[in-house]
Amino acid sequence: MSRFKCLLVVALMLGLSVGVLQSFAAPAPQAASAQDSLYKRLGGYDALAAVTDDFLTRLATDPKEGRFFVGLSTDSKTRVRQHVVDFLCVATGGPCKYTGRDMVTAHTGLGITDEDWNIAVKSLGDTLNKFKVPAREQQEVVSAIAPLKGQIVGH
Repeated sequence: MSRFKCLLVVALMLGLSVGVLQSFAAPAPQAASAQDSLYKRLGGYDALAAVTDDFLTRLATDPKEGRFFVGLSTDSKTRVRQHVVDFLCVATGGPCKYTGRDMVTAHTGLGITDEDWNIAVKSLGDTLNKFKVPAREQQEVVSAIAPLKGQIVGH
């Protein structure tokens, strides 16, 4: 499987990062109501992009997960980043369109293990905490991403 697909897998795992947006570009408590989409409560597109950048940096510099980023061209890294941002945007109720491959296709052959998944989840949590994303939004992000594990790990 190509390095691009490998990076995309890791990046999609990063979909968890969406929650970081809330604290990065957090609207005043009265500005975001419980009825607002998760996308809006997290701070919108720019906040998701910031979360994605932090999350991908954590994965790329991780001693184990960094292998998914080796050999990628700058263009491939940019495409992976954009797929992750768009994926998170859609997953949180935003107006974007995800044009990447489905999770199974994107991750088949990468050899992603439970350990890889757990490292990515921890990295996402660290990113969300860095941006002081509230617990409720963090849980919603995790709830949106957790069902993807079976489509990413072991293919």
